[in-house]
Amino acid sequence: MASRPAVKRYQMTSDQAGVFWPFLTASPLPPTGAPMGTDMSNGATFYVDPHGWVLNDAIPVTNPNIFVFGKPGRGKSAWVKAFLNRMFAFGYQALILGDPKDEYELMCRHFGVEPFAIGPGMPTRLNPLDPGPLATNWGQLDKEEQHRRQAIIFGRWLVLLRSLIGSQSIGDRKVAVGPTEEQVLKAVLVELTHTTDTRELRPIVIPQVWQQLHSPSDHLIAELRYPDRHTFLDDTRLLRDAVAQLISGVFAGIFDAPTTVTIDWNAPIQSLSLSRLMPLGDDAVGMALMCLNSWGTAMRHVSGRRRINVRDEVWRQLRLGTGAVSSFDADLRLSRSHGDIEIANAHKPSDYLGAGHAGSQAQQIAKDLLHLGDIKVLFGQDAEVADDLEQLLELGPVARDIVTGWAMGGKGRALIAVGPRLHKVALTLHADLELPLTDTNQKLQT
Repeated sequence: MASRPAVKRYQMTSDQAGVFWPFLTASPLPPTGAPMGTDMSNGATFYVDPHGWVLNDAIPVTNPNIFVFGKPGRGKSAWVKAFLNRMFAFGYQALILGDPKDEYELMCRHFGVEPFAIGPGMPTRLNPLDPGPLATNWGQLDKEEQHRRQAIIFGRWLVLLRSLIGSQSIGDRKVAVGPTEEQVLKAVLVELTHTTDTRELRPIVIPQVWQQLHSPSDHLIAELRYPDRHTFLDDTRLLRDAVAQLISGVFAGIFDAPTTVTIDWNAPIQSLSLSRLMPLGDDAVGMALMCLNSWGTAMRHVSGRRRINVRDEVWRQLRLGTGAVSSFDADLRLSRSHGDIEIANAHKPSDYLGAGHAGSQAQQIAKDLLHLGDIKVLFGQDAEVADDLEQLLELGPVARDIVTGWAMGGKGRALIAVGPRLHKVALTLHADLELPLTDTNQKLQT
């Protein structure tokens, strides 16, 4: 619990109290979940309980996702870390699906966990096409259950491959992945899994997908209704080159081999560090985030505990095109059924509009993403962002002025939107236990 000043005591009647503290009311939210600071409207402790809010019909929240916005240095990372630290006490587990700046290193080590470093020359390998626990005891499942699970696994694989291929560019255009390309990829996945032992569904890796495209079997060519091998190779050349780029480009030796790490799913937090990829550019980090998201989704059934998935700097993924945006959209929509809380960090709401050209499908999907998070934590913003707050988040002038005014007056001040309800909340951190784990400026001071 955060430390507080000594409590002052007053004795008076209820009639007298209204004179000393006029217009103060009790919080409309129950005191459950993580205590996150002081509600400035009444001086009471403000609690954040996404799942509890979803289950409470009196609270206008239908999904537990949290969108965090704020100018750098206003307290976004500190708020997220404090929220995680306090939710651990309720049995939650955190998975940092890509930490581009190693902001969660100290917190992981505080709990005895070493972050997994991903990058060129590093020993960590994560296979984004791992089927995960859905393939456990495959030979003991009846045919109906196998088909159901296979549909889920193939759906995830197709979303990932479509996103990774569609994020590559030819000049100023993205590589098109239409129905024909998707049918080719699906047929390749079916053939790869069916050529393995039917008693289990083994993981496949991206190089196998390329090999199957490069040297197609007669069965694959016939299944896709191509007249001959030459026609198949001509029509799929761009698709093959795009898949080849995934295993020979910046991701060579990272996401193209079986998983080499064993994660302790009983630990409160696990982090996948992407700082070694930062010199390779935003596109490389964005594509890595997609791979980690797919892998994390596959693994989510392992522990059985409620999980908080932290997605930092999501704008890097969203700028990769329609497929990348659709992948993130699917993760947000599935959070309710999975029992997860998705936390997405960005600087400002308009970051989501960078997903594509004005009026494009990618931009429209990204704009709609803002409605998949009923909980928004809005830290201080410059006045230039005021229009974004009003137009994209549908905040009124009072809320806009709070974010560009009061919230800019100190670190940790945020306007928390719980559905349409707005709360001015000042984050409280324990000076000895939490501040060292949440202070992002430590690297600037050393």
